[in-house]
Amino acid sequence: MSDELKMPQMGYDMKEGTIVRWLVKTGSHVEKNEVVAEIETDKAVVEFQSYLEGFITQIFVQEGVTVPVGEVIASVGSESEIVPVDSELFNEESETPSEIATEEANLTHIDTVDADNGSTENNQDLNSNVGKVLVKASPVARKLAKEKGYDLSKIVGTGPAGRITREDVESYTLSDSEVQFVDSKSEKQIEPIQSSELIDEESSDLTKMRQQIARVTVKSKTEIPHFYISVDIDMTKAIEMRKQINKSEEYDGIDVSINDLILKACVNPLKKYPKFNSSFSDKGIVTHSKINIGIAISQEAGLMVPAIMDIQNKSLKEISVASKDLALRSNEGTITTDEYARGTFSLSNLGMYNVKSFVGIIYPPQSAMLAVGSAIQRPIVVDGSVVIADIMTATISGDHRILDGAEGALFINDVKTILENPYQLLI
Repeated sequence: MSDELKMPQMGYDMKEGTIVRWLVKTGSHVEKNEVVAEIETDKAVVEFQSYLEGFITQIFVQEGVTVPVGEVIASVGSESEIVPVDSELFNEESETPSEIATEEANLTHIDTVDADNGSTENNQDLNSNVGKVLVKASPVARKLAKEKGYDLSKIVGTGPAGRITREDVESYTLSDSEVQFVDSKSEKQIEPIQSSELIDEESSDLTKMRQQIARVTVKSKTEIPHFYISVDIDMTKAIEMRKQINKSEEYDGIDVSINDLILKACVNPLKKYPKFNSSFSDKGIVTHSKINIGIAISQEAGLMVPAIMDIQNKSLKEISVASKDLALRSNEGTITTDEYARGTFSLSNLGMYNVKSFVGIIYPPQSAMLAVGSAIQRPIVVDGSVVIADIMTATISGDHRILDGAEGALFINDVKTILENPYQLLI
């Protein structure tokens, strides 16, 4: 009997997901943890790994369709249970069933518009292509374009085969003629301002990613009692060590960053103080056996916090490679389900923006986040003498339901000790 593959919850507060692309088709054999689909959430396109092994016996949700978390999207079973697929549903010349032959699934029908008078050509003859443009666009892009009043046929797609993506719609700028046309259409709907003075202001719709960020951060600050502890860390030796190892043959081409050193410095304190690698739930405190440190990555559309998995087993060199790969794949939309949803602790670094210090908002359901600023040259006293050192301010944000201030002080001072004696990071 076939088992079910369901729409996963790939991130805190995720309610639904959209199948962007199937990487397998009915009849394909899949291994456990094999990537079988790309799913778009509120914040990213994420690779979905099968948690079952066997043959894809049937696909229930086609590309472009949005379904709630927990809904069955495909089934996996034995070869004898494969349900035959209507050959008209898929283009067999493509490598995957991503090119659905039906225009309804892949193409948006756009009525052409006469910009001079704002009228839409009559398009009642469905058997005719006159006055109609076929545009490839993702469902999210179509919805966003509709909300913003954009004409999809005017937007250049950067996705596969020219497909219009959400980012294409978000970065699109109306031409002067389009602005005038939109204004003329909506002029009658605008209520006059009953005031002697007109206020010069403008507003824009929130993207789905910004809506998701708003929900998560509001929930975090509303439900999690945050506390903050800061220390100044002398990064002089760490910066010097970084220069030396990046010149070495072993690290040739790796380019270890300050952020990589901080990630590595967090591992042993997280082992020593497991509450910082835990989550709060209705059943109590859940302590995680693996350490998956999320990295706050800023994108044009918003913020993501994908995690380096099993970081407790990685060397500094491996962490450096993994962090760069994670950033690259986050921008490409190819992070995995686990990377997106299984972080156990997070690091946010604004040092590259010349920020001295800040406090981070805990990323639920995690219990803590470390925020670091720039390493700034400052005079300090060492053995009675004034010297110039590279000082970095680090702040731990903790969930007071799980952690106490004294524990936070112990944790962040352990991180400080490691970074001020950095050669132990190479062990």
